[in-house]
Amino acid sequence: MTAVWRRAALLAPSLGWIAAFLVLPLCLMAYVSTLARGPMGGVDWNHHTADAYVQFLFERDLMDRLVVNTDYLRIFGRSFALAGGTTVLTLLIGFPTAIWMAFQPPSRRLLLVFIITVPFWTNILVRNYAWILLLRTGGLIDTLLRASGLSNEPFSILYTPLATGIGLTYSFLPYMVLPIYVSLEKIDRRLVEAAFDLGASRWAAFRRVILPLAMPGVMGGAILVFVPGLGAFISPELLGGAKSMMIGSLIQQQFGQSRNWPFGAALAFVLFALVLLALGAHQLRYRREAR
Repeated sequence: MTAVWRRAALLAPSLGWIAAFLVLPLCLMAYVSTLARGPMGGVDWNHHTADAYVQFLFERDLMDRLVVNTDYLRIFGRSFALAGGTTVLTLLIGFPTAIWMAFQPPSRRLLLVFIITVPFWTNILVRNYAWILLLRTGGLIDTLLRASGLSNEPFSILYTPLATGIGLTYSFLPYMVLPIYVSLEKIDRRLVEAAFDLGASRWAAFRRVILPLAMPGVMGGAILVFVPGLGAFISPELLGGAKSMMIGSLIQQQFGQSRNWPFGAALAFVLFALVLLALGAHQLRYRREAR
């Protein structure tokens, strides 16, 4: 019994921290999503309703009838597409980078990890403003293209989904590189040498030896990129604008300009539920494959 109480005492600070800063905010968000919007914005604490969830899929026409509204579904679809595209791009860039880093001499790896983490030293807001200067008409890229004669048309992809994808890829690339690098660094080099000794080509060695051993890092990096990418706010707001609004911008708009806190909480809770379902499905599939 003493061991049980000692274990509980050791876990109590961590569990208390999780409860105070994770569970309670989620419960508050779920509770606010069931309230009605106040007359002057905010919430009406005395009136419970499911209107916030109904508003996600329906709206009322001039005859006060509920009709299907797909605007918010399109924003969710765009967010999932951009987050998925960002995950794929960071994987295509990050995997070769991580392989190259992992097979460098040990004395050079620390320097390479340091270079990868350098962007974290700068605020993400400043980094996205730098991309605005690069991508806008009259920016650095536009000036270089015109000076070199490669283009006579104005170059500007700012305030498009492509600009948002570039900003997200740049922001989350280290989150893909580092987990894959950690997995690849632990690979016993003798396994790769044995594959070559047995007649395997480079592609076969990569597919049968390196890739399976790197999969934990790939999955970890994909989760670290995809989940924050869904709720990203700064890059879509600065680089995408209103034409490529994502979920994070929509939620901020509801809590800010619109002052519709129940709907903003409902949107956040729907996003949270979808992410949990996706992660749960992945976990079940992983367990089945392991068995």
